[in-house]
Amino acid sequence: MVIANMHRRDNRAFTLVELLVVMAIIALLAALVGPKLFPKLGKGKQSAAKAQIELIGQALDQFRLDVGRYPTGQEGLNALMVNPGATGWEGPYLKKAVPADPWGKPYQYLCPGTHGEYDLFSYGRDGNPGGDGEDKDVASWE
Repeated sequence: MVIANMHRRDNRAFTLVELLVVMAIIALLAALVGPKLFPKLGKGKQSAAKAQIELIGQALDQFRLDVGRYPTGQEGLNALMVNPGATGWEGPYLKKAVPADPWGKPYQYLCPGTHGEYDLFSYGRDGNPGGDGEDKDVASWE
């Protein structure tokens, strides 16, 4: 009886055909779901950029309340973290360093701006003015 059990094969492993079928099903699901999911990633980065611009805008407004003006274009957004020599500065106005946009590029800051007292914007994924979709500019005045 013991000898009969020793010659018995263990059939609990997967065969190559079963593994190929499972991989084909996963590839089919990825092909169906992937194109619908990837555009959402771009919209997520656009939304993150809008939220960051709003946060930086609030810090700029707090700077203006304390100092009486917005940081100049030459002082830039760094004035929110380090006193540029302005009287009344009570920063830092952000909890962390000025963030890069979701595509890893610095935000553009102009003061005086052409759309308001200051312009704060990101050129989007492509890093160039204009564009559509994820390449679209994200700006404080929109």
